Amino acid sequence: MTEDLKNERTGETYSNDTSFGSVVSKRDGEPSALADVAAKVIAKLRADDDMQQLLDAHASLKPKAIEKIEVAEARLQPTFADAVKAQLQRLGKSTDPAELVPGVTAQDGHVTGAAGLLPARVYTPVGAAGPLPVIVYFHGGGWVIANKDVYDGGARGLAKQANAIVVSVDYRQAPEHRFPAAWDDALAAYKWVAENAASFGGDPSRLALAGESAGGNLAVATAIAVRDAGLPAPLHVLSVYPVAQTSLNTEAYIENALARPLNRAMVKWFVEKLVNTEDDLKDTRLSLIDAQLAGLPPVTIVNARIDPLRGDGAKLEDALDDAGVPVERKDYDGVTHEFFGAAAVLKKAQEAQAWAGQRLRESFGTA
Repeated sequence: MTEDLKNERTGETYSNDTSFGSVVSKRDGEPSALADVAAKVIAKLRADDDMQQLLDAHASLKPKAIEKIEVAEARLQPTFADAVKAQLQRLGKSTDPAELVPGVTAQDGHVTGAAGLLPARVYTPVGAAGPLPVIVYFHGGGWVIANKDVYDGGARGLAKQANAIVVSVDYRQAPEHRFPAAWDDALAAYKWVAENAASFGGDPSRLALAGESAGGNLAVATAIAVRDAGLPAPLHVLSVYPVAQTSLNTEAYIENALARPLNRAMVKWFVEKLVNTEDDLKDTRLSLIDAQLAGLPPVTIVNARIDPLRGDGAKLEDALDDAGVPVERKDYDGVTHEFFGAAAVLKKAQEAQAWAGQRLRESFGTA
């Protein structure tokens, strides 16, 4: 049982639940004034200048607090991709993705998921001699919001940096499709790509998995499922600030409880929409650090310092290392969750995408 807390000055009430939860304001979707001030102070002290400018651009779009609104409204909120566009416009630069990442084409289509067709986007480097390696990529959004459009920057950047085809998949989302629908779709999509890679210029013998945030979890979980099913193994897994365990009491969660654009309260909100019962939290597809990890291909983990998920990445690195899996992790200082896809305006995102691309090329044999 938990006891609600009350702010005597504002009259706001908060939940004191810390089991996959956090301090959450119950007022209509406006961010808590105190939390807003705290988040801004933390960012100004810790964020790089270009990261702070992007955070300011996002704030200028007046996003509501995801954890205090319904799913339909949450899916309409300004995204970090919108903030990148706003920042580019402020700087007088093009917002055309094809100009931001030249030499990569994009074509929308479908792949086969576990329960039918799923929207997907295929990014292909221009002029590269094929067949090319193929990366199956899963977007973030807590398994509830966002899509391949929101995460275009990361997927498109990987196609460029890894010189590989990237297939970005819109898996089914909660609460309409609760756990483990997204995981089932991820495995089915990987299987479809393995069987059909040659039809779009890909090399089925050189596959990889990648994803950001919730998608970073899906990438690792799918590699495990592929191993267990005896399917053609990926050569590499790229996991960008993944969810890897189910406690909100890690050092990183506590340190970044009020961080933007992701905080503890949002994670609780996402998971409440995702799981059927608390027993799902014990499933090793969610708690990756408790999974049998031996036999996986090399794994690359990207983390941001100003991110409650930073500790998940560190714990996953330790678990993989203990299982004998080759793993490298970089923790980028001065940036927040969602930074990876913002290479158009963030120096650290450019560095992270380049490093991820290098690691993938090494596994593909094209470094």
